[in-house]
Amino acid sequence: MSSSTPKVVLVTGVSGFLGGHLAARLAANPDIERVLGVDTVPPPRDLLKRMGRAEFVRADIRNPLIAKVISTAGVDTVVHASLSASPASSGGRATMKEMNVIGTMQLLAACQKAPSVQRVVLKSTTAVYGSSSRDPAVFDEAIGAKDLPSGGYAKDAAEIEGYLRGFSRRRPDVTTTVLRFANFIGPRVDTVLTRYFALPVVPTVLGYDARIQLLHEEDGLAVLERAATHELPGVFNVAAHGVLMLSQAIRRAGKVPVPVPSSGVGTVSKVLRGARVVDFSPEQMRFLNFGRVVDLTRLIDDFGFEPRWTTTQAFDDFVRGKALSPVLGAERIASVERGLLGLARGLRQERA
Repeated sequence: MSSSTPKVVLVTGVSGFLGGHLAARLAANPDIERVLGVDTVPPPRDLLKRMGRAEFVRADIRNPLIAKVISTAGVDTVVHASLSASPASSGGRATMKEMNVIGTMQLLAACQKAPSVQRVVLKSTTAVYGSSSRDPAVFDEAIGAKDLPSGGYAKDAAEIEGYLRGFSRRRPDVTTTVLRFANFIGPRVDTVLTRYFALPVVPTVLGYDARIQLLHEEDGLAVLERAATHELPGVFNVAAHGVLMLSQAIRRAGKVPVPVPSSGVGTVSKVLRGARVVDFSPEQMRFLNFGRVVDLTRLIDDFGFEPRWTTTQAFDDFVRGKALSPVLGAERIASVERGLLGLARGLRQERA
């Protein structure tokens, strides 16, 4: 592992939390000459201000013109942080898949043509391992998924990792780093999981208590920054030490669990989507059934990173931080409670 400070870095997805804050961190490094932040929409004003001297470039990575941005600026390091896990914020599943998959293909095609590019870092996800009853206790980077993701973000990520492997064969001179992140949590990041734990009543699947492993947002940013500024080829699981049972996490958040029979899970997700609170995908529902835990040996020994927060500490920091944020309005809370409790009663009666 060697430090090799880049001169010109391009970060995708800078209107999101991770991309924007990573661009800000890199822009604060005086050894880096230029930081270009790419997205289809500008970052929120406070994030743009935080990004300092990083230059925002309004561009769509699905468009071949991204090649011109890379070649004109002489970009040597690309951090692809724009993978979306939320169909709602992407404008629907079809648009999300296009942004994730087609966007990555165009970005890698542009990198392949640009002789200046020396390093590509991909923000991926541990969701590529899937979640099932046949999972090993702990996934390491060499283990494949027992049930390959059939759709959604997990399938996109698995495809994208495949494209990066192909790119690596065509450009063996470029260092490629794949970071498989566990679910992010913290006081500032906004994800499907943080919205789930912020619900007034939290639906769970009857008879299941998943082991969940999380990652504090600050540790996630530190890992991305390290990957952008060091020669660290390979695939790395990135998560916090330790696990929480789903039931423990709900209690720590001071929430009320509502166990729902598995036959009603699809309806529960529809209720939550209808209330515009949480947009659950099938793979996220499986995660809440079975959980997922990954091995951190390569992250610590080869990548050279030790997470600061454990899963429990990261979760507690999220709970403390979100207490300062405005909660859902009383009307929305009442609507979600009525929907979930009514559904739970109906399902119990059916089973009786």
